[in-house]
Amino acid sequence: INAVAAQAGVSKMLIYRYFKSMDGLIAAYVRQFDFWINFDREFPTDESLGPFVKEMFHRQIVNLRSNNILRKFSRWELTSFNEHVDGLRRQREAAGLRLVEAAHRATGKPVEYIAAIATIFSTAISFLSLLEENCPAYNGLPIREDSGWTVIEQMINRIIDELLKP
Repeated sequence: INAVAAQAGVSKMLIYRYFKSMDGLIAAYVRQFDFWINFDREFPTDESLGPFVKEMFHRQIVNLRSNNILRKFSRWELTSFNEHVDGLRRQREAAGLRLVEAAHRATGKPVEYIAAIATIFSTAISFLSLLEENCPAYNGLPIREDSGWTVIEQMINRIIDELLKP
């Protein structure tokens, strides 16, 4: 807290007043920058659905890969459980359920099917983006390089195209 207060140019007491603890401060940062918590676009129901879903996962990749602090705090969240982490998880779950339901309405595919696919994609993106700092490759794909992520994204796009076929 001392280092954060000094960097921000505010008193330690001010941070405690607004965030209650370091966990509260970290959770506030995650809440502000987490892709899924902040996803607020309307789900299309027409032929733009495929490009929309592809762009959604692309934006998750860019969001995590471009924000080192968010990745560090995401690791904190994975290894913690407290009221702040519980709140983040509940917010993310609510956002995910809204998207799954919207995709179900748009495609007619079963909710469980959509939820499983979305879970596989979003957790793979999260895991690999957290891993890339300490691991140069995963299954031969260079995850520290854009070229590796391009291949991953191309495959996600191909799977989405297949899934959205009538």
